[in-house]
Amino acid sequence: MIYLDNSATTKPCKTAVEAINNALCENWGNPSSTYSHGISALEIIEDSRKTVANFIGAKPDEIFFTGSGTEANNLAIFGCVNALKKKGKKIVSTAIEHPSVLEALKKLKDDGYEIVLLSPNENGQIKEEDLRKEIDGNTILVSIMLVNNEIGSVEPIEMASKIIKEKNSPALLHCDAVQGFGKLPIKVSNLGVDLMSASGHKIHASKGIGFLYKKSGINIHPVIYGGGQEKGLRSGTEAAPLIAGLGAAVKALPDPNKQLTLQQEFYLKAKEILSEVKAIKFNSPDNALPYILNISIDGYKSEPMLNALALENIYVSKGSACAKGHRSYVLSEIGLSNDRIDSAIRISFSRENTLEEIETLKNAILKITEKMRRFKK
Repeated sequence: MIYLDNSATTKPCKTAVEAINNALCENWGNPSSTYSHGISALEIIEDSRKTVANFIGAKPDEIFFTGSGTEANNLAIFGCVNALKKKGKKIVSTAIEHPSVLEALKKLKDDGYEIVLLSPNENGQIKEEDLRKEIDGNTILVSIMLVNNEIGSVEPIEMASKIIKEKNSPALLHCDAVQGFGKLPIKVSNLGVDLMSASGHKIHASKGIGFLYKKSGINIHPVIYGGGQEKGLRSGTEAAPLIAGLGAAVKALPDPNKQLTLQQEFYLKAKEILSEVKAIKFNSPDNALPYILNISIDGYKSEPMLNALALENIYVSKGSACAKGHRSYVLSEIGLSNDRIDSAIRISFSRENTLEEIETLKNAILKITEKMRRFKK
């Protein structure tokens, strides 16, 4: 199997699986219990909390575990709005956010909030002048993803932070870092974020675990109420096995600066290999995160191509796994034609992929397009 859909999910690494199994089979007590079996489960959670915090330059008490990146995004957005609703009614975001952000904002729009969705330029990046125009004294939240999940564009989070401060806006800055966490050398102080979401299954941990970074001193309201776990911000018995897996996966991550250099070299060579297919056009910008490569195969619809590649045991996607059956709004926003969008494929890498796999992908595309061409005749 050649797996090239790592932006949808990644294969759990060995150390994550071992940590999950240990917490499931050996240290399975309730972490809220005060006897030894519960305390050992709590220690696992706190060790993972420290690991995640250290990786992004945060303090352990700034990390709150959630059930997914989607939940972390919802907690950040609704938690912020509920805490700051007396200070304003305006929320600034982008038109290319993940559905877990856009759908939350749609609900807030129905509730009477002013939602501004900024359109990107042709490289998929939000423009400084648009941010300056829209962030004001009535803005209570700015929510911008770090890396777009379909084309890999890296957004100007630091710029947004700077503008909020310059305008003396009450807005909190939230960043959906699901596609950037573990791949970019993220330090929350450098980004200037108040809130940041991430997910485990994008970095070789399991599904069902994510976290929200909340800067010390920032007040947001919970959206789940109950026993007061996670310092009251996210009630519910903590999923200690999944949290253990997340911590182990973070510990297994290579140095992000060194790995980014290696990945950039791989990415450029992969593009060089695929450019041998004349029908391929590249949709990702030149400065995209080198883990996501969006292409269009001119004249060949995405769905039949995906199915044909799957028969060759090669797995890619049309785009976001959360947008089944819909034409990509991200590719539309950067100005691509419907024909180009309808032939788009997202190839997404992990540190485990090889150039030999890209050669195999290229040859499979050549074989499939030749067969489809003969069939059309």
